Amino acid sequence: MTGIQLTPQDTIERGLALAAAEGADGCVVLVAETSSANLRWANNTLTTNGAMRGSSVTVIATVGAGEGTAAGVIGRSSVTEDSLQEIVSAAIATARAAGPAEDARPLVEGTTGADWALEPEETSVGVYEKFAPALGESLQRATQQNRRLYGFADHEVVTLYVGSSAGLRLRQALPRGYVSSTGKNADLSHSAWVGTATRDFTDVDPLALDAELTRRLGWATRTVSVDAGRHPTILPPAAVADLMTYLFWQLDGRDAFEGQTVFSKSGGGTRLGDTLSPQPVNLHSDPSLSGLEAFAFAVARTSGGSSSVFDNGLTLAATDWIRSGKLESLMTSRHTADLIGVPAATPNIGNYVLSVDGASGATDDLVAGLDNGLLLTCLWYIRMVDPQTLLLTGLTRDGVYLVENGEVTGAVNNFRFNESPVDLLARFTAAGATVPAFSREWGDYFSRTATPPLLVPDFNMSSVSQAS
Repeated sequence: MTGIQLTPQDTIERGLALAAAEGADGCVVLVAETSSANLRWANNTLTTNGAMRGSSVTVIATVGAGEGTAAGVIGRSSVTEDSLQEIVSAAIATARAAGPAEDARPLVEGTTGADWALEPEETSVGVYEKFAPALGESLQRATQQNRRLYGFADHEVVTLYVGSSAGLRLRQALPRGYVSSTGKNADLSHSAWVGTATRDFTDVDPLALDAELTRRLGWATRTVSVDAGRHPTILPPAAVADLMTYLFWQLDGRDAFEGQTVFSKSGGGTRLGDTLSPQPVNLHSDPSLSGLEAFAFAVARTSGGSSSVFDNGLTLAATDWIRSGKLESLMTSRHTADLIGVPAATPNIGNYVLSVDGASGATDDLVAGLDNGLLLTCLWYIRMVDPQTLLLTGLTRDGVYLVENGEVTGAVNNFRFNESPVDLLARFTAAGATVPAFSREWGDYFSRTATPPLLVPDFNMSSVSQAS
């Protein structure tokens, strides 16, 4: 028979058997099954909803032994029984044509997990059973109050299966959802944004999100022009996540060792052990964090500075990247860990929590303590200017507000900013409690984050922007 869609388990077992039959010395097969459902609304009307399914297969074949091992990687979507043979053959051919891989290590050994035989998990529009009626009520309320709402909600479940010729058989299903909503006043002259992440939408209240949008649009009934410059600025958790996610992605041990990043030591090596902030700042990842659960094992479809295809299936553990202001760890594969001289690999983990020891309170508490400054709700179009300092530039969006005598008194113009999140960790003067935080810029694909609100005494608004 041709064109048969295999189960994930059968895909892996047949792929491994085919690789062995063609003379591969090792093989890893990854199968990702994705199920998603979404809602979209515009101008106070639900516009679309739908559900989708997808599947992808990655075959990593190795040839040779020891330091002479080479790897070939081929990935495809919607793989059938017929096309699996082609993928395996292509991966082996790629490995044979490649030179020895510098990151070559023995494949991670393992056994069959208890849930290996389970089918992929699925989602559907039913996940919005409680969310959708409340959303409809908020859309009606916006119409009655002469406001306009635009936004979308997305939920997906990725079930990942990993099998190898070294006996590894792993399965894990991860749900993830988020809401992004923008409110505008009647003449569209002002806008505000809110967003939140969730695992199952049971903890998302559209009416509360709309209430926050209403509050922010209310602040914009008065508008004030503010010049560019360095201003005392409060960043709510979402805006902190906009910046700190970029910092998190720069914790690449190989790049730091080669002098390419802010975590490189002058004269060679890395800044591991250096104090980045005088404040008791912590940046922590843990795949088992409640509400922010991530894959519990390393997943690498390509090799890079902080990852290796040879490390697929490596068990991940709680990791302190920054502890009490000091750089404790960088992301490393087994190869990179040996290269930079650290005792064990610390691969990338799909979540992070930024916290400040002893900090409490919320964004509103920071506002109440500020005599004069800005409240910056979200950022966008963030780009790197200088990797050596992690200087970023970008624009403010959907709400920058003036704070006077502990109260928000109006909306101000947008700005272009230039700031380094590493510098911000050294300069902030007040912080609140850490809460789950959905980044406007990165949250649609990296949403498992938690951050505190921060007060920065001299945030650099480098120029006034005409963006609206």
